[in-house]
Amino acid sequence: MTVLAPDVVGDSASTTRAGTSTGMPLSSHLREARTRSLRAVAALLIGVAVGYLLSDQVMEIVRAPITALAESRDASLNYDSITGAFDLKLKIALFGGIALSSPVWMYELFAFLAPGLNRREKKYTFGFLAASVPLFASGCVAGFLLFPHMVEMLAGFASTEDSTLLQASYYVDFILKIVLATGVAFVLPVFLVMLNLLGILPARSIARSWRIVVVAIVLFSAIVTPAADVLSMFLIAVPMTALFLVALVIAWLHDRAASRRLSAISADISRTTEE
Repeated sequence: MTVLAPDVVGDSASTTRAGTSTGMPLSSHLREARTRSLRAVAALLIGVAVGYLLSDQVMEIVRAPITALAESRDASLNYDSITGAFDLKLKIALFGGIALSSPVWMYELFAFLAPGLNRREKKYTFGFLAASVPLFASGCVAGFLLFPHMVEMLAGFASTEDSTLLQASYYVDFILKIVLATGVAFVLPVFLVMLNLLGILPARSIARSWRIVVVAIVLFSAIVTPAADVLSMFLIAVPMTALFLVALVIAWLHDRAASRRLSAISADISRTTEE
């Protein structure tokens, strides 16, 4: 009888597992990747077209703080090249297309990777996407609603006798950074939960750093909402603090359940050893 070495057995088992989990040869995987890529690209192109059609409405919203600023001083949005306006519309269309088509290309990516994941990995990946996508969208909406306050405050440092001539591409990039930063900030609690579920970050460590986290949230809220009143700051700080507390509770429940399972396994091992 032939005896296989442990590493050979492991390689054979992993190969068998990979073959049975996917159930498709390499050529089928390549065809599936091409099909899903074409669907994602088609959705992206449709989203870009819709974003281009809506670019004028988006520019009206983006231009609103400049229009309000022009009531008290000379303020305008300027283009530094002859193609500047067209380039800006393309940038808005591209980012709008990525955002509008994100449900499609994220689904296609997850559907392509899912056959190679085990049940636990699928659950974690799906849970991460299901939680992070709406939180990121909510954060982006909050940042988009609050950017006029930042424009008003930052432009207010200049004297009313000065002119505020803003380069359009720089101005739009400034708004995008605010929107993306706020969206990422809303998703950070999901990363804490993921690190906890993977066994990297215990709930006790998260709880010990709550003071630092709250101070960081307040500072971040004060930076992205530098308005005269504190209401805008609380509109960002309160949801972020609540999300952090929810992440802490989920991590604590997970650690508690894991500790109970470990205790039960240890008790079973002890009983088996005694018998």
